[in-house]
Amino acid sequence: MPHDHPAPPAQTEWPDVDLMRRYVRIQERREDGLVAFEFSIGWPELAVELLLPARAFEEFCAVNRAVVLTD
Repeated sequence: MPHDHPAPPAQTEWPDVDLMRRYVRIQERREDGLVAFEFSIGWPELAVELLLPARAFEEFCAVNRAVVLTD
């Protein structure tokens, strides 16, 4: 008796990714001098939230050659 197995899921086509592309999206410049922002590599839609002092944020962006995204 043959076993019916479900078909494997269709593979999702992902766009090419350039891991050298870095992005930041500023969420808030706080009164205490901290900058809340999202950081992503390759895909701007997939990000982590970070919090740095303003000077460290500017250095972080320079080191990563980050593109600042605006909504």
